[in-house]
Amino acid sequence: MTTARGLHAHVLETLGQRIADGVLPAGTVVRPELVAGEFGVSRSVVREALRVLQSLGLVEPRQRVGTQVLPLTSWELLAPTVIRWRGASPAYFVQQRELLELRLGVEPVAAALVAGAAGPGPSGEAVLLAARDMLDACGREDSHAYLEADVRFHRALLTGSGNAVFTHFAGTVEALLRTRTSESRDTISRWTRDAAVRHEAVALAVVAGDAAAAGEAATALLRVTRDEFIAEAPGT
Repeated sequence: MTTARGLHAHVLETLGQRIADGVLPAGTVVRPELVAGEFGVSRSVVREALRVLQSLGLVEPRQRVGTQVLPLTSWELLAPTVIRWRGASPAYFVQQRELLELRLGVEPVAAALVAGAAGPGPSGEAVLLAARDMLDACGREDSHAYLEADVRFHRALLTGSGNAVFTHFAGTVEALLRTRTSESRDTISRWTRDAAVRHEAVALAVVAGDAAAAGEAATALLRVTRDEFIAEAPGT
């Protein structure tokens, strides 16, 4: 038997994905009674889903109009849920490029901060262990282990920086990395040894305490990844 929570999640996921896909474009009025009828749920379940969508900036109730879909400029684009929906939408490549450009301004700084901490410390060791696990996963041809190690690498880099804002950003990066699991595009979705080696270069600079080298290695890593996405994007 489907629980109320399960019904809410189903309605929320479907509406959120439809908005991200452009099936429900900006300006569309979402009518709770029609949604309730489509999904066979109560209007209270629909209202709860719409409240979550409103908190993410995807919709807004307007007097004498109803709940209206908002343009992309209003969305919480760094929220993991929104990243997941956009990652499964036609905006996949656009989102990857945009967030990689943002990460270029954040992660090299985080790498330098971790490297600049007194001694290698547990944060640097966690970064290096994750990079080595990526290399090991390549040898075993284990794409799941590679992804998990990649997530740990970037989380350790951001949380180890000592910057609370960077730490918060780790959830955004993890969500972005996990959108690749449903993709079948060669150079950007599968694990590659070259990418793992670039991660290890960042980690080695971090544990060596070389802030400048760590920042430069992180910049090189992200630039290559960004360029891969640009090259693979449809129409390029």
